[in-house]
Amino acid sequence: MFQINSWLIYTLLALLLYGLWGFFSKLATNYIDPKSALIYEVLGALIVSLVLFGNNGFRVRVDSLGIFYAVLVGVSGTLATFLFFIAITQGASSIILPLTSLYPVITILLSVFLLKESLSFKQSLGILLAVVAIVLCSMTD
Repeated sequence: MFQINSWLIYTLLALLLYGLWGFFSKLATNYIDPKSALIYEVLGALIVSLVLFGNNGFRVRVDSLGIFYAVLVGVSGTLATFLFFIAITQGASSIILPLTSLYPVITILLSVFLLKESLSFKQSLGILLAVVAIVLCSMTD
């Protein structure tokens, strides 16, 4: 019998939600400016966070290095989202979304060079094809 790992279910749900995130971003910036869109996105994130973590006895863990990196996640993610909102108001979502969706290439390269993680041949080929995709998607007719 075919069994699906829980991580795959979470991954596919995240994929769906990221897809909706990109689509809703385009809709939002059709009506409001990027700064306003960012404020409302943060409000949405706060509401979801309070609902998810407010009702089950969640306790915030304290570790200075973990806090530092988590703050960097917030800073880089928020700045990236703001720049994404600006880009999507000026260009086609059919080009901007595929390009920004290649962000894992950056994460993978940093993990290989700084964390000394290894890549298989297939994974390396996938990254190479992603770089080719960046070039092809960036070309204008």
